Amino acid sequence: MSLRCQRTALLRRVSNCFAKRKTALPEGFELFYCEETTFPNNLEYPMSTSLAESIVPSITDEDRAARLTNAGAFWTNHVDADKKNAQLTYLVKGYGEGSVASRITAGKHEFFIDEPTGLAGDDVAASPVEIALGALIACQIVVYRLYAQGLGIQIDTIEAKAEGDLDVQGLFGFDDSVRPGFGAIRLNIHVTGPETQARYEELHAAVDAHCPVLDLFANATPVKVELTSN
Repeated sequence: MSLRCQRTALLRRVSNCFAKRKTALPEGFELFYCEETTFPNNLEYPMSTSLAESIVPSITDEDRAARLTNAGAFWTNHVDADKKNAQLTYLVKGYGEGSVASRITAGKHEFFIDEPTGLAGDDVAASPVEIALGALIACQIVVYRLYAQGLGIQIDTIEAKAEGDLDVQGLFGFDDSVRPGFGAIRLNIHVTGPETQARYEELHAAVDAHCPVLDLFANATPVKVELTSN
């Protein structure tokens, strides 16, 4: 099947999905047309007004400080003993399920990634690009905690927001000059605490210099992709 036929089939499936569910497109969606089908061009949709109950255990500031201090001491001694101990390899596996969803396993953890109906999904979980932005936020929070402890900078609360701009012309092959991934990302970190702005700027600089996922987004990483069949 040609790329054009594949694209048309996908768009027709999406259009039929909306029709069968009698679901109106979210406000603010713009449409472009391909033959007799329609497809959302803006994948923004309203954020939930509530958060699910957290599964993360509560912790006191003193216990968090002890954990961060112990982690820093452990890795300092571990790497000082042998530089090879600094080398880590992470393994994550994925299995296709449903229309376009994936079940992901990472060690003992399992979670799902999907797409909204506008990208042929069932919207049962966040999309791959949303998960990527979430990973950036999560890594920033970890590294802020680590370096705040190391620098003696108090953080009372921390939250973050990430926005990514993506042009689907690259995804669907409409224009090969368009990058398939994010063209730009905006990351906002909000911390509260008793320190001066200068101290928080010092922390900001340290985090941006050492955050692994920020480094993934900001710098080219060698990627080797292999396909096996049957």
